[in-house]
Amino acid sequence: MAWIEVGPGDVTASRFAVSPLIEVTCALGVLAGRHDVGPLEPWVRRARPAFRALMDDPAVRALAYLRRRGGYMADFVTPPPARVHITLEEQLAQVLATPLALARHELALNRAGLASPDRGVRTVLDSPEVVPLLANGLARAFAALIAPDWPTIRTIFERDVLYRAGRLAVYGWGEALAGLSPRVHWHPSATGGLIELSGLDGPRTSLNGGGLLFLPSVFADLGYSTEPPWRNTLSYRARGVATLWSRHTPPNDGLPKLIGRTRADVLRALDEPTTTTRLSALLTMSLGNVGDHLAVLRECGLVVRDRYGRAVLYRRTELGDALLNSEVPP
Repeated sequence: MAWIEVGPGDVTASRFAVSPLIEVTCALGVLAGRHDVGPLEPWVRRARPAFRALMDDPAVRALAYLRRRGGYMADFVTPPPARVHITLEEQLAQVLATPLALARHELALNRAGLASPDRGVRTVLDSPEVVPLLANGLARAFAALIAPDWPTIRTIFERDVLYRAGRLAVYGWGEALAGLSPRVHWHPSATGGLIELSGLDGPRTSLNGGGLLFLPSVFADLGYSTEPPWRNTLSYRARGVATLWSRHTPPNDGLPKLIGRTRADVLRALDEPTTTTRLSALLTMSLGNVGDHLAVLRECGLVVRDRYGRAVLYRRTELGDALLNSEVPP
């Protein structure tokens, strides 16, 4: 069990970030059987053909080999993200800037205790060009496994960060951590509190005013890192991951028969106030199409819109919530 001591200045010092490269390596870990599938089964079924094709590349096989179930993984392959909107290209540039000596040191730590890999993987890991080879493998894996869903994944991250950052700023740690994972528990105190992370091994650490880096993920579950170059970082499964597969796995309910499948998808997507741009990315629809369906849902009293500065956010009404909550299998 791991414990994180939180003080009075840690709320304002906490930040959120997203890492495209962590999504790549964790996706490889899921497909290679290194991590539990959890809610990702629909994606795993869809991604397996692309994964099998990628396994012809020894650099991608090396990345899957390094993605161990527990223990250290080479930090240079997944450098800490600086912000929410960091790009794949920026992170790959960080990887390519890694000195060979540092890469070899981290790879040796990563490989300790693992079974010997196949000849192609050994050739990659022992090559003086190991850094660019792995960077190229990361780029290939992202293009094949992540890029088709990246607009939707990015929207899931944006909505998660908007929700949790708002809860943290307005209501504090207890509300921000609520629902993050069944293994996360908040114990308040007069000066701050303790975050309990059950099922994770690690020392009791104090944020000491440095705050916490929240790292939402689609493909990774709960994790905590304190080792440099990472700051105190809490990774977790982002809210709304199931919506990533909603357009591929139609729900078994009668709502689409009542208002139409597309309008039902739009209504379900409004778990939090959302812009038409985010809905467009989330549902892979044009802005005009989303706007037309929102207009009909507004006329029916199922959604309303509110203006916050320059942004217009749509949200479900009580009638819309009641309609969703009354869904039953046909």
